Amino acid sequence: MALFLVLAAHLLPGALVLCGGRRRPVLAAIIGLGVLAGTAILALRGGVTQSPLTASWGWIDGLGFSISLALDGFAVLMTLLVSILGFAVLVYSIAYFEHDANYAKFVGLFMAFAASMTGLVMASDLFTMFVFWELTSIWSFLLIGMNDRSPSARKAAVRALVTTGAGGLCLLAGVGLLQVATGTTSFVELAALQPSGNLVATAGGLLLLGAFTKSAQVPFHFWLPGAMAAPTPVSAYLHSATMVKAGVVLLARTAPILADSGVWRWWVVAAGGATMILGGYSALRQTDAKLLLAHSTVSQLGLLVILMGIGSPLATYAGVAHLVAHAVFKMGLFLGVGVVDHELGTREIGKIAVARRKVPVTVAAIGLASLSMAGVIPLFGFVTKEKALVALLDADLGAVSSVALVLVVLGSVLSVAYSVRLMRAFFAPIGTTDGAAHHGSGLSRILLQGPVLAAGVVSLGFGFLAVRIGKVLVAPAAALDSRATAKLVLWPGVNTALLISLAVIAVGVVVGMRVSLDTHPTTRSIGERAFDGWYDTTLVLARRVTKVTQSGSLPMYVGITTAVVGAAVITGLVIGDWQLAGVVLADSPLELLVVVLTVIFAVGVMVVRVRFTAAFLLGGVGLGIGVIFALRGAPDLAVTQLLVETLTIVIFLIALRSMPRLFAPSSQWTPKTMRVLLSITIGVVMPLFVLATSSARTAVSVSDEYIARSLEEAGGRNVVNVILVDFRALDTLGEIVVLAVAALGVANLVRVAERMRRDRVAAEAKR
Repeated sequence: MALFLVLAAHLLPGALVLCGGRRRPVLAAIIGLGVLAGTAILALRGGVTQSPLTASWGWIDGLGFSISLALDGFAVLMTLLVSILGFAVLVYSIAYFEHDANYAKFVGLFMAFAASMTGLVMASDLFTMFVFWELTSIWSFLLIGMNDRSPSARKAAVRALVTTGAGGLCLLAGVGLLQVATGTTSFVELAALQPSGNLVATAGGLLLLGAFTKSAQVPFHFWLPGAMAAPTPVSAYLHSATMVKAGVVLLARTAPILADSGVWRWWVVAAGGATMILGGYSALRQTDAKLLLAHSTVSQLGLLVILMGIGSPLATYAGVAHLVAHAVFKMGLFLGVGVVDHELGTREIGKIAVARRKVPVTVAAIGLASLSMAGVIPLFGFVTKEKALVALLDADLGAVSSVALVLVVLGSVLSVAYSVRLMRAFFAPIGTTDGAAHHGSGLSRILLQGPVLAAGVVSLGFGFLAVRIGKVLVAPAAALDSRATAKLVLWPGVNTALLISLAVIAVGVVVGMRVSLDTHPTTRSIGERAFDGWYDTTLVLARRVTKVTQSGSLPMYVGITTAVVGAAVITGLVIGDWQLAGVVLADSPLELLVVVLTVIFAVGVMVVRVRFTAAFLLGGVGLGIGVIFALRGAPDLAVTQLLVETLTIVIFLIALRSMPRLFAPSSQWTPKTMRVLLSITIGVVMPLFVLATSSARTAVSVSDEYIARSLEEAGGRNVVNVILVDFRALDTLGEIVVLAVAALGVANLVRVAERMRRDRVAAEAKR
């Protein structure tokens, strides 16, 4: 249960904030730092054990669904990334949100998101992954839209939630199909089965759609740049190591199992390649440094999708390595641009050159991270890009690997180009900036620049330690595919991959130097326009449909609902095979007389015009039903019915004192003949339906089991009471709670009304 306790511990900062800790957000952040550090330590301990730590909690055992966690090699790596980078971002946020009233809310949401992401990467089956998948969508929605007064932030949050939520539904459908086809959603069991067939191929397609939406692949890439409306710490965390990597994690887990089914590989290559190229091209057109990084993230995710999803063991290893490299250098870049914005008050690439004078350490770290993103030796990004090229060159997958190689090379040229363009912005001639600069304290600057410098140093240091890092990454890759064993080297020697890398860097530098830093007109992408058009059209149609269907007329609602129910029941009776064998109309003349009187009272309720008379007749109906209960041998139900009916009538009469004596004229929304016909139809059909369903039973009634166990297990002879207070005690408790809450609400409303009346009387007396 240690894994579940770790996830629960992530919620402590949020609980502190909710319990009155809004004035001490730094304390909540310190607790969060301790939790993240503890999670990283647990992951390291799990990585050195012989067998992975596991935990499972049965949820829907009958369907084979449970929440199952496991710290295998890949989960250890991802948990370390989520925790360590989360630690760095949370340290950074203490200075970034200095004197910001939203900081307490950020800490609570941040840690809740970290818990969800940690659960996702630890998931040992698809169902568990889906649960945490949806939680990450919810928390990211709240984080992106944290500044709820900003229209752009709200719109970006909705766009992200709807897009990733739709992908979540696809994922759920795929999980269900796999469960039906194989009887399991466990990654280990699915790997052993290696399922195939049309149903499995369909499930694989649905899983791909889910992964593409979460990892912002074409045509679902439009939501990610808009999410830059979130504060920099949110952007750095969600778009470096966590949320956008969820789709990559899903592909990493399922590609070794499903890559051979259907057209999986072609889908992966087409989406990933298009995303690399389109994201890279869009990054070259941005003048906001943060938006440039956002589009570069889209491009880099395309590369990760190809590597993790193509289903080649060596590509899987290369994907694991580049996932680490990307998480480090992209976090450093986002946080570094945040420092520049914080210190200069601008992110425009034509105005940030002065940053190398004001924050030279940060600019140096950004330079290292940019070189790593471009894949320049000796940075770690060069090592992982080199391994990716080797993997695609050696992949024996036919045409799909050749197409993937071409697309990755083109995308890598653009990666170098936008990296060079970003570096040119920082090393251009120093101009002036008219932004609102913020000058923090010395400690504040250390907290801001420390994580950025660490990311740059790690990007450089991991390059020199490539051999050792490569050995460490064998276990995570092997956890995905047992054949995915390889190594990393800083200098691979003169080979085809190196020559391609040199050509990519040369062409990319030329392109990056030729693209202007001047402002380009910023317009919404085709995807954003399409989504916004669809979303706005849906809202307009919803309002029109609501205006027609929600007229505010209660008789119309009741009539339409009754007609639909009646039509469904009649259809079932017509096409069904039912009979009324064994039906007894009455056990005695007295019972028949009570039924007749009850029917007369019910008819009287419909025809009388005086409200008090209708209330008494309605009470007569209830009392008649109580007598029938007594005659049927259920005195407890009869007493309950009598008490409830008496109380109800008293309340009716009290309320009727302040209402007109006569009923208002009947609504004319439909002809009287139609209303009478509908009432008679429902009155006849519903008893027939009840009789049909009671005679359609094929299994023994559960009531027989209650009767047999009532005295022996519950010690009661009154079966109804035993059911209420023993067998279904939780249901009864829930009903009592509902009634108690309703009673408290009514009491408070009465007190408020009485206080308002007294105030009104006092005000009138003063006049």
